[in-house]
Amino acid sequence: VCCFYIVLEIFIHSVKGLNVCTSGSATSCEECLLIHPSCAWCAQEDFGQARTLNSRCDFSQNLQKRGCDDPFIENPRSGSSLLRSKPLSSKGSGVTQYDVIQIYPQKISLSLRPGDQTSFEVQVRPVEDYPVDLYYLMDLSLSMKDDLDTIRNLGTKLAEEMRKLTSNFRLGFGSFVDKNISPFSYTAPKYQDNPCNGYKLFPNCVPTFGFRHLLSLTDKVDRFNEEVQKQLVSRNRDAPEGGFDAILQAAVCKEKIGWRKEAYHLLVFATDDVPHLALDGKLGGLVHPHDGQCHLNDKNEYSAANMMDYPSLALLGEKLAENNIFLIFAVTKRHYVLYKNLTALIPGTTVEILDQDSKNIIQLIVNAYNNIRSKVELSVWDHPEDLNLAFTATCQDGQPLTGLRKCADLKIGDTVSFNITVDARGCPPKGTRKGFIIRPVGFKDRLEVSVDYRCDCSCTYYTKSNSSRCNSAGTYSCGMCHCEPGYLGARCECEEGEVDHQHLSACREAEGKQVCSGRGECSCNQCLCYESEFGKIYGTFCECDDFSCARHKGILCSGHGECHCGECKCHAGYIGDNCNCSTETASCASDDGKICSGRGSCVCGRCQCTEPGAFGDTCEKCPTCPDACGTKRECIECRLFNTGRLADNQTCQRMCKDEIITVETLKTDDSNTVQCVYKTENDCVMKFTYSEHANGQSVLTALKEPECAVAPNAMTVLLAVVGSILLMGIVLLAIWKLVITIHDRREFARFQSARSRARYEMASNPVYKQSIPSHPMETDFHMHSIKSCNGGVH
Repeated sequence: VCCFYIVLEIFIHSVKGLNVCTSGSATSCEECLLIHPSCAWCAQEDFGQARTLNSRCDFSQNLQKRGCDDPFIENPRSGSSLLRSKPLSSKGSGVTQYDVIQIYPQKISLSLRPGDQTSFEVQVRPVEDYPVDLYYLMDLSLSMKDDLDTIRNLGTKLAEEMRKLTSNFRLGFGSFVDKNISPFSYTAPKYQDNPCNGYKLFPNCVPTFGFRHLLSLTDKVDRFNEEVQKQLVSRNRDAPEGGFDAILQAAVCKEKIGWRKEAYHLLVFATDDVPHLALDGKLGGLVHPHDGQCHLNDKNEYSAANMMDYPSLALLGEKLAENNIFLIFAVTKRHYVLYKNLTALIPGTTVEILDQDSKNIIQLIVNAYNNIRSKVELSVWDHPEDLNLAFTATCQDGQPLTGLRKCADLKIGDTVSFNITVDARGCPPKGTRKGFIIRPVGFKDRLEVSVDYRCDCSCTYYTKSNSSRCNSAGTYSCGMCHCEPGYLGARCECEEGEVDHQHLSACREAEGKQVCSGRGECSCNQCLCYESEFGKIYGTFCECDDFSCARHKGILCSGHGECHCGECKCHAGYIGDNCNCSTETASCASDDGKICSGRGSCVCGRCQCTEPGAFGDTCEKCPTCPDACGTKRECIECRLFNTGRLADNQTCQRMCKDEIITVETLKTDDSNTVQCVYKTENDCVMKFTYSEHANGQSVLTALKEPECAVAPNAMTVLLAVVGSILLMGIVLLAIWKLVITIHDRREFARFQSARSRARYEMASNPVYKQSIPSHPMETDFHMHSIKSCNGGVH
């Protein structure tokens, strides 16, 4: 804790050069302590400058550096101490029943300095086998007749089930209908003794009554059955019942009901309709609000039913909590939602669905009891208005839950803890002691917290009037003199009116300047500054004040700084002459985490877009920017196809809020849209357009599916290759055949030419004469001889 305050002091001292302790101009130790919890006072007599009134109030480390010894530094801290801390119990029944402890500690004392937080820990453990008192409060209006028949033997069966949970169980019984006045009931003379008179379905019933206590809490469950056997239903006029009257009487009439201090108090409220609430009584002329007191007469009947209005939810919740009663609403299904909403307004209340004939009432009560026992919730009583309380719950998982004072899903015997931080906002009158109580809802155990305030300095105990240190003209306290009227000076060494030229010279900031800057009088070699309706004038020469600083919209230093001697000393997070410029950049962060979407700068908490065409609160809109398509592409990928970078970290819905329209065919003839194209992972082409509407909304129009080239069929490719090879072979063969044919024809032409010449030569030879062979072979031989001869001639 000590290290924390040292760090805090250094931080405060370093913020823009502002020292909250010295700027507060404290003139006493008590004033100094109220400025800030990190401020300390030096009570050392010879410390500091005699003419500097506020020099004694500073951070403790600054006082030490300036020569103040530790024993003279007044810097009280908040703290706590245990006054009663008995260990937690583990079992509820038996010989130790009346010494069961379910909360630790039981009593503590807090010493609080205003603004200085302190904390303490509370542990709660619901013990096993804790005694249970159960009071069954039943609606006996006519619509509950079948339910009454069902529960005539409830006591025995319920006791058997509850004794599985606790060895010490008691049961009581009461009933209610409604106020016996118009318009809530039938009030004509013929209905006084029998409200069912003339009702064909059920012609006989008992007179209407508000609440009737029938059986005090007892462990003799047969008595419960006997009382239930005696009961008859009644009849009221309107649908709502007067059950809340009955609940309040069952809660506050502790002696007659028989609630034990050392037991869980369960109040089962069984009904099939809605309740009357506060102000409904005005319909019957009941203008007096409920007083929250017990009004059972000698017959154990509610005697004020026709005199006071129905109780309010606030009064009902207060009395139930005050008497540690858990209320269980056992209601039919059609009214479950209404009563479920009421549980949020009445602490320690649960609701269960009741069958139309109450057949499930035993299991309902057991379930509700287990539900109640599985929760621990702290409540605060008599909370002083000047104290701030903050809760942090640590339940079974061991994780601290800030702001919660409740744990659920617990098992009997589990221990849960709560850290409670307390902070005082101010100082009450001297000698004031306050306190408050912390109690688990429905438990009789409680923690008593007493509070005293550390608003005084220990050095004030040595205050001395007419001290010689003050020239017997003042009171010495905490290192300073408080002069009697007519005396001035750090040691009351001067009297008012002692003015000469030497003193006047000491009261001028420079030669030619006004005495005390024209805003004070020179007395006893020092300036006494005038009072001002605008604020405080101070300084050695009254040259400073706390109101002559720049303003923004009429507010001094914009409300984000302190005016110190004509200059605004801005609080952390603000800059500027009038502290109107915030250094916070959270408002400039775009959805992608960049400042002004990377298209501008954050000035005084607002984006100033520098990229041409960019606009929007965070410069997020920019259809003409080079990266517009790339930015919107990620939204197209995650919104339409659940792919891309944004889909992985589940930030798509947060970062991509633009409207996306999907189409079969994309129009590209609109000059106000940006055309975007990108290649997907599957080598397909995705196209979309980006435009900004006049209302500032971005609209993306995209194809439903990327455009992909159709992949060729493998067999088709194979056949095409084989066909190409065959075709090429045929072409080559054809070419070869053509070449051979041309060559052969040329050769044949030569042959024909040679043959023709040979015939000519034979025809023109006068020596030659063809022989006539006698046999064909001779002819062939003869021709061959001729060819040979001809060849020989050549």
